[in-house]
Parts: sequence; C-alpha cells; structure tokens
Amino acid sequence: MEAERTPLPDRLIRVRVRIHGIVQGVFFRASTRRIALELGLKGWVRNLPNGMVEAVFEGEEKKIRKVLEWCRRGPPGAKVERVEEFYEPYKGEFETFRIIW
Repeated sequence: MEAERTPLPDRLIRVRVRIHGIVQGVFFRASTRRIALELGLKGWVRNLPNGMVEAVFEGEEKKIRKVLEWCRRGPPGAKVERVEEFYEPYKGEFETFRIIW
C-alpha cells in the first residue's frame, strides 16, 4: 500500500519591483493590490516621485511569478516599459497587501 503524499508548500520568497513607463494615473496601485490579495501575497505598492511604481511582494514563489507576469502588462491604460526585480531575503513582516503613500 502506497502512502499518500502531501504536496510541499512552495518556497516563500520576497521581491521588490520598480515598474517603469506610463504607470501612474492608470489604477496601477489599486489593480496591483487586488491581484496580490487574490493570490494571497503580502507587501505593499506605492507611486514614486519619478513616475515609477514600486512594490514589495512576499509569498509563495509560483504566486510571485504570476504577479510579476501581471506587472509586465499592468492594467488597461498602463504602458509598462520595463520591470526591475530585486530579490531580497524573505522576512514575513507583512499581514496583508496594501497601498502606501
């Protein structure tokens, strides 16, 4: 008789992204928050004074990959030119995903 296998949880990671292009005034932050919460990710998103959007995501690696794929497209009205990704040590410091000012 073969033992049942419980799938192992995906690796927890943290990534900081900076999104370049037409990404402010197009509901990028609100859309990012919605997608992150749907995926069960934690962290934050904010506008930067130079016109970029910056976000920090923490969660399962496969879900982070999904949100990064979405960030490369953005919401309707956005024109993403480039996404910079900076992988950092996972900290588990967030309780939810929010927009910060």
